[in-house]
Amino acid sequence: MNIIDKTDEELLAIANPFWNDLVKFSNNKNYGAFTRNFSEEMLRGANEIEMGKQFARSKLTKGLEKDPEHLGMIRRGEHVTVLYKQTNKNMVGDEYLGRLVLGYNEDGDVKIFGATIF
Repeated sequence: MNIIDKTDEELLAIANPFWNDLVKFSNNKNYGAFTRNFSEEMLRGANEIEMGKQFARSKLTKGLEKDPEHLGMIRRGEHVTVLYKQTNKNMVGDEYLGRLVLGYNEDGDVKIFGATIF
């Protein structure tokens, strides 16, 4: 099955817990837990030292609010991009765009193939 064939409800049932975990572990600066749902491809591109520096320096990666607003989905090829409006308790009034890319890995499990906030 291709992930783009799932309904929005099925995708949100997967995406929301993944995103909430990313928020939680970003706020806690827990690199190991932060990357636990990454695809192998994503893990190869995630440099632990650079991510650690980002966790240490960035105000945005700390203080992220739970339960962001879901904005929509983009289905393309073998991946779905889920978009969120994300806020941060340390940056009151500012809104950010969260992007979570999901797909199936070689074992048939849904994994994170991309995650950004800007």
